[in-house]
Amino acid sequence: MRPPVPDIVLLATEWQPRALIRAQLIEEGFEVVATNTWPMMRRHLRPGVKPRLALVDLKGLSNPLTLLNDLRVLMNPDHVLVLTALGTTPASEVERVGFRTVSRPVVIEDVVRAAREAIRSATSPQSGAVS
Repeated sequence: MRPPVPDIVLLATEWQPRALIRAQLIEEGFEVVATNTWPMMRRHLRPGVKPRLALVDLKGLSNPLTLLNDLRVLMNPDHVLVLTALGTTPASEVERVGFRTVSRPVVIEDVVRAAREAIRSATSPQSGAVS
């Protein structure tokens, strides 16, 4: 039997932000799978079993543009939230692809709020978004 599809799949290479964001999202009632590698995240983005949101922290990723291009093929951009930082791909470039962004410096509550809003708007009848 397959495990249930999580609400959110989180990719963050650094363990502390990954653990804190995951913990707060769980406190908010979301089912969350967190990983530190793109191949592991990709395993959770299969057709028919996609999460409501893919949350990607660009900090520490070795090839963020390639990852974002791959992600664009796998997920509807309305269902993707990208956390940017100085030294990573600029937020304007990420937004040009259609992904939502949260830019550092942030507090965990900002990320959780943006995730909640992204899920709400991506699943609203007005959005017409289907993943």
